[in-house]
Amino acid sequence: MKYANVTTEINFILLGLFNHTQTHLFLFSMVLMIFLTSVMGNAVLFMLICKDPQLHMPMYFLLSQLSLMDVMLVSTIVPKMAANYLMDTRSISPAGCGTQIFLFLTLGGGECFLLAAMAYDRYVAICHPLHYPILMNQKLCLHMTIGSWLLGGVDGLMQAGTTMSFSYCHSREINHFFCEAPSLVRLACADTTFFELFMYVCCILMLLIPLSLILASYSLILAAVLNMRSTAARKKAFATCSSHLGVVGLFYGAIIFIYMRPKSYHSVAHDKVVSAFYTIFTPVLNPLIYSVRNKEIKGALRKLLEKHFLGHQ
Repeated sequence: MKYANVTTEINFILLGLFNHTQTHLFLFSMVLMIFLTSVMGNAVLFMLICKDPQLHMPMYFLLSQLSLMDVMLVSTIVPKMAANYLMDTRSISPAGCGTQIFLFLTLGGGECFLLAAMAYDRYVAICHPLHYPILMNQKLCLHMTIGSWLLGGVDGLMQAGTTMSFSYCHSREINHFFCEAPSLVRLACADTTFFELFMYVCCILMLLIPLSLILASYSLILAAVLNMRSTAARKKAFATCSSHLGVVGLFYGAIIFIYMRPKSYHSVAHDKVVSAFYTIFTPVLNPLIYSVRNKEIKGALRKLLEKHFLGHQ
């Protein structure tokens, strides 16, 4: 019994997103359904890109990495949240909390740089189509992908390590549905001013620099598109880029709202809703946004389904 008390004492308590009411049970079911759709959609997109030789291009390779990051992101948060809700337990160990922070920041930071790489890919494809194989070669594409993962990992390791090094001597109740650094730092009984400044610097590096590169790429793309004489070419260029801009807007808008507002403007209820948006809802939109408006991906899916059904007849 003594061991159980000690465990409860050192564990953090996640207050969660839902209560056990009929309305919240329905909302929880919706989140679970969105999670499963997200995992399946991104997994199918990843598999299509890996299997179909026609999709072995830089643009689709970067998209496959985005799908992989999204699958890992929702899997880092939703299963633990669902298990706590269904089993009516709210505890998470410090190791589990640190792991969530590390994985979340690694994947979130990696996705920021990956979206910038995808914007550069579209810039080269539209503004320098004849030099595309040279400017966007396989080696550069691989380096940009590895760089995205590494930069995300460094950010995750630094922030998770620092967050978990604080002493939490008072309340261990985290008013959130997963361990997110800003929510946890509020509970620390040490002076966190320097760490909050450090978080802002990390946000500038991980969010604003890639966002600036994305905006610069799309400004050049817009200028090139407006100078196109062919209406059909202009429409195709806009269609190609609008899906990527949609993903960028949703992802960056929500994450900047959480991490870059002054502390005095933070509201726990708003933070939870916005965090749910970019950790649960945005990943399900990515495969839909990219596949619905993409002929190559729709063609690859059609071929796979035809091969599967014809093989079983």
